Amino acid sequence: MFNRKFKRATMPIAVVLIFCLSVVAQVAQVEKVDLEMMKKIRAEGLEKSQVMELLSWMTDVHGPRLTGSPKMKDANEWTKNKMAEWGMNARLESWGPFGRGWSFSKVSIHVTEPNAFPIIGYPKAWTPGTNGPVVGEAVFPEINTEADFEKYKGKLKGAIVLASPLRPVLAQFKAPAVRYTDEELLRMANDQPEQLQQITLNLGELNLTLNNSIEERRRQMLQAQRIASQKMAFFKSEGVAVVVDIDRVGDNVHGGTVFVGSGGTRDKNAPQALPSVTVAVEHYGRIVRMLQKGQKVKMEVEVKAQFHDEDPMAYNTIAEIPGTDKKDEVVMLGGHLDSWHTGTGATDNAAGCAVAMEAVRILKALGIQPRRTIRVGLWSGEEQGLLGSRAYVTQHFGARQAAAGQPAAGGPGGGGGFGGPQGPVVAKPEHEKFSVYFNLDNGTGKIRGVYLQGNEAARSVFRAWLAPFADLGASTITIRNTGGTDHLAFDGVGLPGFQFIQDEVEYDARTHHSNMDVYDRMQADDMKQAATIMAAFVYNAAMRDEKFPRKPMPGSQPAGR
Repeated sequence: MFNRKFKRATMPIAVVLIFCLSVVAQVAQVEKVDLEMMKKIRAEGLEKSQVMELLSWMTDVHGPRLTGSPKMKDANEWTKNKMAEWGMNARLESWGPFGRGWSFSKVSIHVTEPNAFPIIGYPKAWTPGTNGPVVGEAVFPEINTEADFEKYKGKLKGAIVLASPLRPVLAQFKAPAVRYTDEELLRMANDQPEQLQQITLNLGELNLTLNNSIEERRRQMLQAQRIASQKMAFFKSEGVAVVVDIDRVGDNVHGGTVFVGSGGTRDKNAPQALPSVTVAVEHYGRIVRMLQKGQKVKMEVEVKAQFHDEDPMAYNTIAEIPGTDKKDEVVMLGGHLDSWHTGTGATDNAAGCAVAMEAVRILKALGIQPRRTIRVGLWSGEEQGLLGSRAYVTQHFGARQAAAGQPAAGGPGGGGGFGGPQGPVVAKPEHEKFSVYFNLDNGTGKIRGVYLQGNEAARSVFRAWLAPFADLGASTITIRNTGGTDHLAFDGVGLPGFQFIQDEVEYDARTHHSNMDVYDRMQADDMKQAATIMAAFVYNAAMRDEKFPRKPMPGSQPAGR
């Protein structure tokens, strides 16, 4: 399907708007669009926006928001209270048990000898603190095979171990911030289901051809994972004081940016991991090169960290604008409220939550009385595997059974059957009353269109809904799927769930899961545009005569009441 693109640099704005209106008039025969309401939504969203103020509260005040941490619970309460202040029915819904929470209040990493310098770094989540400053000799054990362990027995007690292989840092000859080009968007729009099927078939043939190579690479990966696991157990048994590593393999990373994840367990009954920190690759490389030259390097590391065992449950923030004649049917929007712990979780994903909240604020400001109930979901546990949204979908709508002979999937909080081989959906009564869910979770970039997630029946609907916003750069509809975020919890049980196409901007290069994921990296105009389009989509879905079209869902069955 061809989607016409707009080049504002070469086409006068009046011509663009006239063309947009003509497109709307054509598609409106298929899908009704209230153009007067679209104008009102644009005016409120673009001229009276509060999205950046919402974003600042979520990041500067209530960030970071690691699930289970006090700041996450603060963010749950703040978002609930803010939407209640707007007149919405707001609440927190628990799920779990998630396990113990974790937070840190101080990190200090220095080389002290032979010459002193500070290190940029952060503790890994769910690893313990150091009980004060730890001073020790830096050691770079080169352990690549099981035989290498013997060389370091009895030599690591009290050491600060550098556990990652050294890797080169490449120059960045391309700008780290990017937007989709017209050509890229056109290719996405022109993808056809049969083309994707052919690609799949070709890949299948390629897999057959390269089967031996793939199996060998898999064997090597499993071997590397086994060695890595054995390393951590070995370091603990040898009395290592602190483990230091680097993260995020790739050449697209800004200098000084640190990408940190988890290094411990949420199970309070499991053995604790060693104190572990992730540091900037450039500083790590300097220390390793000094050690390789025979220099003795001493380091001082201090981490103040705390586990939180008082409440093992996690919480989603839920808020509603009640519907009218179709109030028992539901349109949802949202994003994940949780983040990692080094930055303040701005692009990942206060951005999506601020956009969702701003979208419903726009509708409330305009006095909308929707036909269907509009429900916001701000999820927790996304970073640990979409746990909050999967638990919510399981609690309200249903879940897939595991395939025969396969264990149930889903992890803490439910959500069974969302991964691996899947059996039929066991649907709850609310499943039938659900219309559609819209998600935003790809950073600060403006909306460029929508992934159909394989739902071809949605194409004509989205074409009509996007037409009034083509001049804002949003017009692409692609049959492609996208993954990695909370719309999959809905899609996994046969419910329409969609993620918007967004410009990447600096998402992978600078902000995603990093210490630079902060308010200052946000693009205000992009956020205003995204919230305006989100508000329009939610309004259209809530007001249309029929529920949103669904993909065929074989093998579903009702659950017992």
